[in-house]
Amino acid sequence: MNHYPEAIVKLIRHLRKLPGIGEKTAERFAMYLLAAPGQEVSALAASIAELKEKVKICNTCFCLSDSETCRICSDPSRNHSLVCAVETPADMAAIEKSGAYTGVYHVLQGLLSPMDGIGPDEIRIRELVNRVAAGKVKEIIIATSTSVEGEATSDYITRSLKSYPVKITRIASGVPMGGELKYIDQVTLKKAMEARRAV
Repeated sequence: MNHYPEAIVKLIRHLRKLPGIGEKTAERFAMYLLAAPGQEVSALAASIAELKEKVKICNTCFCLSDSETCRICSDPSRNHSLVCAVETPADMAAIEKSGAYTGVYHVLQGLLSPMDGIGPDEIRIRELVNRVAAGKVKEIIIATSTSVEGEATSDYITRSLKSYPVKITRIASGVPMGGELKYIDQVTLKKAMEARRAV
């Protein structure tokens, strides 16, 4: 990299810090930006600065927002008695893209992982319990992954809400559409059997 001017070397170093970006990709991005029109590069730089300046955490569901309360939490047409607990904003976005859900969300901002020092106080479980304690929530849908951490988080939430008059459900997991049984792993098959329903 020493053959490049310092400004390019510096940009490549910064780009390499992005997840999934290696040295060659960072170099390619740097060369693209160098050749791009000045206004395009300025617009990119401005949008990165705006990202840090304007994006906040919603004070209700803890998802990303450009105002104190996100557009979903402030939408009166959503079912506010139905709350889906997810790990990250990306999980919430995936559910939204499906178009199958009309309730609101609670972003946990992580999963329980004692091995990594992540306990209940490091994620937003207390805030979820407080939402339920306020009395307006009728059902919590737990939509964490089926990993060990996802299951532990689901169990902890269920135990934490046991004394409240709220229905607690877990999203179904199992065989994907078009999936052949012989290629499905044992844990997924076990989950599919446990989540079977009448037809």
